[in-house]
Amino acid sequence: MIGLLALFSCNRQKENNPQEMKQQIIQADKAMSEQAAKDGFNNSILAYADSNIVKLEDGRFPITGKIAFAASFNKDNDVKTISWNPVNAEVAGSGELGYTWGNWKFIAKDTVFYGNYFTVWKKQQDGNWKVVLDGGNNTPKPGN
Repeated sequence: MIGLLALFSCNRQKENNPQEMKQQIIQADKAMSEQAAKDGFNNSILAYADSNIVKLEDGRFPITGKIAFAASFNKDNDVKTISWNPVNAEVAGSGELGYTWGNWKFIAKDTVFYGNYFTVWKKQQDGNWKVVLDGGNNTPKPGN
């Protein structure tokens, strides 16, 4: 019985390893950015969205829920020239929530825009991380 409890405890610690989970959400964030180049910005977020996603956008009221978010943009004409890269991530001690934040770059026809973003991730029953809150802001061009 004690051996079984020790095995359960070791497996539990491995599942909730903060560094491992931090890397998981960083990888999910990077994969979502890579998907944006192929499928478009909003389509990539939609693919990673939790059913209760809240999307914050400048000049708009929050969009709440995956269905409302899916209806908020033209899926066939989505922006594919935006990319982002996480700077850091943190995961709650419970292992259920975490966030990433970083920098984004949007290349338009005649100019380039820059900004910062944050994404809150929720671990699903199947072990995958999904976006529950996403937003960002515009910034000047970063210095070198």
